[in-house]
Order: sequence, then structure tokens, then C-alpha cells
Amino acid sequence: MMVTLYSFLFVIWQAIFCADIQNLEKVKPFHILFVGNSLTYTHDMPALFKQVAKENDIKVKVKTLAKPNYALEDHWLEGSLQMEIAKGKYDYIILQQAPSQQDGKDMLINYGKKIKELCEQNGSQLAFFMVWPSMKHYSSFEGVIDNYRFASEQTDAILCPVGEEWKTYFEQTDDFSFLSEDGFHPSVKGSKSAAKIIFESLELTN
Repeated sequence: MMVTLYSFLFVIWQAIFCADIQNLEKVKPFHILFVGNSLTYTHDMPALFKQVAKENDIKVKVKTLAKPNYALEDHWLEGSLQMEIAKGKYDYIILQQAPSQQDGKDMLINYGKKIKELCEQNGSQLAFFMVWPSMKHYSSFEGVIDNYRFASEQTDAILCPVGEEWKTYFEQTDDFSFLSEDGFHPSVKGSKSAAKIIFESLELTN
């Protein structure tokens, strides 16, 4: 009688275990497109983002459109961005550009709105990867934060406040190790931090 009971319980456990495995296999990955310049592709930050997701049991597939010194206007005029979004496969489009002041603000808003419209047409959510100024232009930090925050509000986009969180950290610790020796591009530590903040901002769940 006991052998029969144990056999029955084993069969039940095996069925539950197999069902869980099948459910995990059915989970579709989030498709995420990163758009930016060297602040995005240094140390392959999108790949680090993918690693953070994996550590949190979230499946993602990432693609990067990033070239040196590119702003959103450059991506738009080139046309690859529009073609990529039009594929209709991306859950999130994450935008980043250099932290210039008025010109940067205008581009964030104007091209952010154009890209937002494409996102709405193709089932994607728009997000902004807030960056930071170089140490040489540290006094512009608040302006950079304000520009990204305003752009996200104007486009009803998700804000990934990397720059804002870094500024708080810098001023509380006097530790600038998120930056590389040039005082602008991220160190490996910085790219890992950016990836983590972006992941947390998207609030991905299976």
C-alpha cells in the first residue's frame, strides 16, 4: 500500500515538474532595441543588460544601433532606426544621445516625438536612457537631467535615470569610478551600473 502511495506521489510530482519546465520554455523573451552612441556601446552595455536580466530570470533579446557621436537626428536621417522599429518585434526602444544643452534638449523632444509615434504604430514602448556630462562640464549635470526628464514627460516615455542616480552617488561618496579615465565614457563598473538601472526602470516580469 505504501509503495503504491509513493508511486502515485512520484507521478504527481513528475507531472508538476514537467509542467513547470514546459511553462518556462513557453515564456517569450522581451525584444529590446538600444539606440545611441558610444555611451551605449562602450563595454557592450546592452549585453551587460542581458546578463542582468538573466540573473533575474527574465529572458531578453537585444539589438543595438549605436555609432560614435551619433545623436537621435543622425539615426533618424540614416533611416535604419525607422526600418528596425517597423519590423514590429520590439517591446522597448531605448534612446540615448550625448548630453548637450539646448540643441540636445530640442533633439530629444523633437525626435523623441517622431520615434514615439513609430513606437505606437508598431507596439513598442519608448524609454530614455538618461546620460551624464563629462567631468569638464560637470556644472551642466542638472541641465542634462532636466532635459531627459522633460523629454520623457513630453513623450510619455519610461525614464531610466542613470545620470541622476550617478550624480547622487558622486556627491554622496566623491567616488567617480563609474567613469573611465577620459572623465566621460563609462568604466566597466559604470556600464554595469547603467545596465542595472535600465533593467530596474523597465520593470520587466514574466
